[in-house]
Amino acid sequence: MVRQGCRGEGPDYFRCATKAILEMYRQVGEPVFDEKGMIKKGLIIRHLVLPGLKEDSKKVLGFIKSNLPSGVYVSLMGQYMPCFRTGEFPEINRPLPKEEYEEVIEYFFELGLENGFAQEEGADSPSYVPDFDLEGV
Repeated sequence: MVRQGCRGEGPDYFRCATKAILEMYRQVGEPVFDEKGMIKKGLIIRHLVLPGLKEDSKKVLGFIKSNLPSGVYVSLMGQYMPCFRTGEFPEINRPLPKEEYEEVIEYFFELGLENGFAQEEGADSPSYVPDFDLEGV
C-alpha cells in the first residue's frame, strides 16, 4: 500500500490539515496573552476562506468546535485575491464574495465559537500584495 503524503491539495487535504492542527495544539496549547493583549504563545488558527468553498470553511470550523477547547482562537481571513495562474482555474479566478465570507463568519457564531478575528472589508486589495522581485533578499 502506498501512503499518500500531505501536500496541501487533493482529497486527503482535510485529514492532513486537521492532523497538523491537532499537533500544533499539542505542542503549544491555548493562547496566552500579555498585559497589553499581545499573544506570547499558543495556537491561533488562520483560515483563508476561498471563493465557492464556504462549505469547506464550515467543515473546518466544525472540526475546531468538536476537537479543540474553546480557548483556541480562529482568524477567518477574507483576503483571497486571484493572481498568478488562477486563470487556469475558473472556480477560483474571482475574488471572494462578501456574502460568502459573511456566511462563514455567521457560522462561526452559530457553532458557539467565541474567540476569533475577522478581517475588515478591503483586505483583498492589490495594495497588500508585495512585489516578488527578490529585491532586498
